[in-house]
Amino acid sequence: MKNKYNVIGYSFIVALGGFLFGLDTAVISGAEKSIQQIFQLTDWWHGFTVAIALIGTVVGALIAGWPSEKYGRKKVLIAIAVLYGFSALGCALAPNWTILVIARFLGGIGIGASSVIGPMYIAEIAPAKMRGRLVALFQFNVVTGILIAFLSNYLLAGVGDNSWRWMLGIVAIPSFAFFGLLFIIPDSPRWLVKYKRTDDARKVLVRCGRTEVESELAEIEESLHLHSVSPAEKLFSAKYSKPILYAVLLAAFNQLSGINAIMYYAPRIFEMTGLAANASLLQSVMIGATNLIFTILAMFIIDKFGRRTLLIIGSFGMVVFLGLVARAFYLQSFDSSSVMWYLVGYIAFFAFSQGAVIWVFISEIFPNTVRSKGQTLGSFTHWLGAATISWTFPVAANSPLIGGGNAFMFFSVMMLLHLIFAWKVIPETKGKSLEEIQKSLGIN
Repeated sequence: MKNKYNVIGYSFIVALGGFLFGLDTAVISGAEKSIQQIFQLTDWWHGFTVAIALIGTVVGALIAGWPSEKYGRKKVLIAIAVLYGFSALGCALAPNWTILVIARFLGGIGIGASSVIGPMYIAEIAPAKMRGRLVALFQFNVVTGILIAFLSNYLLAGVGDNSWRWMLGIVAIPSFAFFGLLFIIPDSPRWLVKYKRTDDARKVLVRCGRTEVESELAEIEESLHLHSVSPAEKLFSAKYSKPILYAVLLAAFNQLSGINAIMYYAPRIFEMTGLAANASLLQSVMIGATNLIFTILAMFIIDKFGRRTLLIIGSFGMVVFLGLVARAFYLQSFDSSSVMWYLVGYIAFFAFSQGAVIWVFISEIFPNTVRSKGQTLGSFTHWLGAATISWTFPVAANSPLIGGGNAFMFFSVMMLLHLIFAWKVIPETKGKSLEEIQKSLGIN
């Protein structure tokens, strides 16, 4: 019975990388205004300072795949924990803007690498019937980190002129806890089989509570044999066209929803509606709490109702609520906290769908031999979009030619296109082993 729950424990430890992912990305929302004032940044350089971590995530997503294949998922996760810790300390102690930017860039590398390796590791150790929930645990921890970031920003706002340093530096505490816990987890059994360490893989599967160890090992070995690749073979080949299409479009739509513009600039958005600074920070906590609640709901039903169903339902809600936010900005109608409730509705549908599904789905659809490359591609697309949106949003929102109304209407239209994509294109993957999924996609 003990072994049955080991896989949950290992998944939870790795998903702590998601907690740091959420915490590290969202704390900037409380500090960005002070940073702009202290370093006297224009809207362009202000956007760059916020987006530099996301530029780092693009780099992290691109470079994580190769070391995870050569040295294993576990060793790369340990390196990620170190990056998180040193980035947080660097931000807290930064003597000037340049050091702050470098420290945030390093943290971004950790976030991008974590978004590749964390879900991939969990998908590779999880049984098929639990995989959706366990990989969604990574996203659950992301949104938990976001909520804690919003809450700590609110509580630290009154510390003084250096409150922004405390906001950014608090990430160091869970970073070093994550580092220590990672020494408990085993290597991925699929990575072990790939490097001919079948006996070690067998032990890991037993530790993870598998009852049909030999048949699972045989299935993994068959998959690796059928889809063995030469060093010269690339991910971008005709046989992988479907998973590439699904991963790139899903990741792109995730960011075209405007989620990171809202997460990074929530207090600023609320101030644009006339709220005082403290009230805007408190309403950001409301956003974070909604994100957490609906992510938990999605975790409980994703393996029952499937990935595609959640995406379709979420698309409808996001189109409506983003449209309502746009309308409020067009009409300059900000009474009775209407924008907050519209954003709460949007976050609920995002968390229930895109937020819970993206890392699960991308971790499932690529074969064992190119999974790290596929996960890298999906994460790269996601973070490239995040960096672009986060860098340009303050410029667009403050522009007389674009403004908040047009920005949110753009996001709403993108979610209408996402609805069509989820309804007409995306396949369902619930309840299938990773090897069964690749067969259903015609990768033979």
